[in-house]
Amino acid sequence: MRASLIQIGVDEDESVEARRARVASLVREQAGADLVVLPELWTTGAFAYESFATGAEPLRGPTYEAMAEAAREAGVWLHAGSIPERGESPADGGPGAEGPLYNTSLVFSPSGTLAAAYRKIHRFGFDKGEAVLMGAGDTLVTVTLPDTTLGVATCYDLRFPELFRGLVDAGAETLVVPAGWPERRRSHWTLLAQARAVENQAFVLACGTAGTHAGVPQAGHSIVVDPWGEVLAEAGPDEEILTVDFDPARVARTREQFPALKDRVLGLTPPTV
Repeated sequence: MRASLIQIGVDEDESVEARRARVASLVREQAGADLVVLPELWTTGAFAYESFATGAEPLRGPTYEAMAEAAREAGVWLHAGSIPERGESPADGGPGAEGPLYNTSLVFSPSGTLAAAYRKIHRFGFDKGEAVLMGAGDTLVTVTLPDTTLGVATCYDLRFPELFRGLVDAGAETLVVPAGWPERRRSHWTLLAQARAVENQAFVLACGTAGTHAGVPQAGHSIVVDPWGEVLAEAGPDEEILTVDFDPARVARTREQFPALKDRVLGLTPPTV
């Protein structure tokens, strides 16, 4: 299986419209890949909090349309990263009421149809920024591909292993994590990606952004990790397309050869008597 992680550079001087068109072109160039992955909030920048409301789109907005078309033209499964989604306003919100914001990932099939949408569960900011500006999702999301099942998470989710255990229990074999991870905590990014791979005996495809968002330098260094925690490929700090071939069947072999997941005790539902 071939995956291409497009580590987009977010330049504050580039308009959202221009970036959207450029990224769609990059996706189309990945024809021949099985899966293409984009980063978190690449339209606005993950730390550009003041742009979330103005840059928010309905789920089926311009980014949805551009990415659906690009996936269809390239004939690839596309995890289109995430967008600031403007949810529907409540029925009793009154005239001019706006719906809540969510950090929402979109996954498209090779036909360009929406296969899944995931609203980020863990919001970053410690009572400011994303944590107060965006609503939280409450549903784990997996997507079944011909050769593997994807478990979908976003950026700060990477710090919460229980989420990934839930994805594995739902059948995930390949964990896909788009992010806007800051450079100052890059060591955590690599460490956590490897940890999630080892403890879940799964592939981890973690795609970050390059550039600077609202004065915050991004880590880049998108990474692909195998079920033993070995790094198969890693990008540098700048915009780059990281392409790697991997064998999804290694997940089942690893879990059979070293069946640690079978020894889980805590977190399991106790049997009824």
